[in-house]
Amino acid sequence: MRKILVLTYGSMLTIGLASCKEKELDVTEPSAKGGPCDPLVDPAAADGPHCAEGLACDPVDGETDVWVCGEPLQIHGMVIDLQTGEPLEGALVNGQDRTGAPLGEVAVTDAMGHYELQVSAPRQPDGELASSVSYTLQAFARDYLPFPSGIRVALPINAAEAAYDEELEASVIEGPLTTVGLVMLPEALRGGVTVTGTVGGAQPGGTLVVAEGVSGDAEAQYGVADRTGAYTIFNVQAGDAAIRGYRRGLELASTTTKVADADLEAVDLAAVAEGEENLGAVSGTVQIVNAPGGSVTSVVLVPVSVFNKTLERGPVPFGLRSPDPGIEPDVTGTFRIPGVPAGTYKVLAAFENDRLVRDPDTSIGGTELQEVTVAAGEAVTVDAGFKVTEALAVVAPGAEEPTATSATPTFEFDDDSSEKSYIVRVFDVFGELLWENTMVPGVSGSKTVQVPYEGPALTKGLYYQFRAISLDGGGVPLSATEDLRGVFVVE
Repeated sequence: MRKILVLTYGSMLTIGLASCKEKELDVTEPSAKGGPCDPLVDPAAADGPHCAEGLACDPVDGETDVWVCGEPLQIHGMVIDLQTGEPLEGALVNGQDRTGAPLGEVAVTDAMGHYELQVSAPRQPDGELASSVSYTLQAFARDYLPFPSGIRVALPINAAEAAYDEELEASVIEGPLTTVGLVMLPEALRGGVTVTGTVGGAQPGGTLVVAEGVSGDAEAQYGVADRTGAYTIFNVQAGDAAIRGYRRGLELASTTTKVADADLEAVDLAAVAEGEENLGAVSGTVQIVNAPGGSVTSVVLVPVSVFNKTLERGPVPFGLRSPDPGIEPDVTGTFRIPGVPAGTYKVLAAFENDRLVRDPDTSIGGTELQEVTVAAGEAVTVDAGFKVTEALAVVAPGAEEPTATSATPTFEFDDDSSEKSYIVRVFDVFGELLWENTMVPGVSGSKTVQVPYEGPALTKGLYYQFRAISLDGGGVPLSATEDLRGVFVVE
């Protein structure tokens, strides 16, 4: 019988939640629910602490390197065409934790559009699910817009919604939020080929993998690596595509591949440097003006190849954020994002829902969109500081999350006391400007502004977003609604 020492503190691998004492453990016997385990041990080899058959080895919530056995957690759902409701076969679904890290391998939908995704689940010390844990979903399919992207965001799925399935011997989350509706790409962006491969490195999960240089003026097609490093990019157009990967703490060698009419496999990206100390960094300063005391924000990086110029947003590679992933916004002045791989990025402040926006007055310094180019291992400082200001609060629709409306919605937002007029714009699900009213008069004696939609007919089942900008008497922008609010779906 092989024995090991179990230490709860101070060891590289901590097993279980006991005390600070040393403890002998028979590692040849599998652990029951609530017992200790090592996620790196092969249960068949039985050369380390491992779970009994049918149990998963997951981390204990709030602890470092503490692992425990528990019933597996699965997310069940469907991927459908958002407009027709038809199931989509062959779609890829990945789960992410609150930091944006992938929770396992990608699930593939069957002919009925169903998927079953097994995810890592933070636990209580007795192996039960930690109820405070939440997840979000990503989905990709050939000829469809990725989810989330553009104006659409992923809403959190709480582990407290899981129910134990005796037949599967697993806890299962299944509900409205586990059905993902995808929107078909514009015809010009459909077709192309599928590129698959593997991202190298010790922790490749969450790497944003982009096919650059073949999308013309449109944003480049991309995929996200699962926990094993496997990635898929759909709809890559013909030409010499540069396949690049972006993830905090991981520098990857890009590869250029000729795209013709056949799918490409084994387009692998090798790691050339790992660890934040061996990569670049981006730092700068945020100035919060005309906002309530105690206001805080965050700063993120978006590769220029996937940046939507109209919406001024794009997918943020895992970890390229200040503060660190999973931490609430806390930037009030200086910021620093470590572990940045080589590339050119847009630097976005006040991008997340924090009641702040980038100051829209481009006539003053610190309000233009900032762009930086980072060489491998280089520390870069953003030339100009950012000015952010209090946002115009959205009242309806989409104050906190996407809401359903009629085909003739009325947009409502808080009045800006120093305004003289407003601009209201509506964008479609692809980020294209659909309608605008540039002559919305200011209001007097009302706390909110209401603007009826008077543009082209809206399509049932599709998502849209309205945005408002306040102007002074000279037509200078004062404030705006936030980037991620004001989203609605037409019933």
